[in-house]
Amino acid sequence: MQLEEYKAIHSRPKNNGTKKLFDNPVLEYLSRTHISVPITMWLTLSAFLGWYAFTYTDMTPGRIAGLFATGLFVFTIFEYVLHRYLYHLAPTTPQRAKIQYTFHGVHHEYPKDKTRLAMPPALAILVAGAFFGLFFMLMGEAAYAFFPGFMVGYTGYLSVHFIVHAYPPPKNFFKQLWINHSIHHYKNPESNYGVSSPVWDYIFNSFQK
Repeated sequence: MQLEEYKAIHSRPKNNGTKKLFDNPVLEYLSRTHISVPITMWLTLSAFLGWYAFTYTDMTPGRIAGLFATGLFVFTIFEYVLHRYLYHLAPTTPQRAKIQYTFHGVHHEYPKDKTRLAMPPALAILVAGAFFGLFFMLMGEAAYAFFPGFMVGYTGYLSVHFIVHAYPPPKNFFKQLWINHSIHHYKNPESNYGVSSPVWDYIFNSFQK
């Protein structure tokens, strides 16, 4: 896929249907998920790690709460950076174009495909394990409180993303997030990278009304 094809896909999203990514049926099956699966997984893991932090570490409740809030905040910038610089990787070579399409381009071409609104669990478990290992290496037992905040942030992102793509504009506080992300998909894919929050788009001047 070259740059022209990349631009074409982003200019003509299909509002129904799906796209087969892999010839191997196992890989194709593993590339999809129902949104309830990752949300349940990550909330359960977050609750367990939070319980572990309270029960088996020497951290005070105040420190645990602070680390949880920090993890939640850090996820917002992580979401923005990941979406802008990896999911919208410039397809300057065929290899980069293939990576971009597999990771995110297929979602822009078929934004209503509910089976591809979240990272598939098989891959997500590996990624989550790597991140927890990194955080534990950097901060020790504090990771037991920080990582749940990070993952609750991710769960919030998944929930907002699903609401935007699966339902008509809601008549509540999600409406503005629905509008922001719809602009990203249907008006300008190089804007409004924040799904769960527009804060970093304002800060980095990538917000569009």
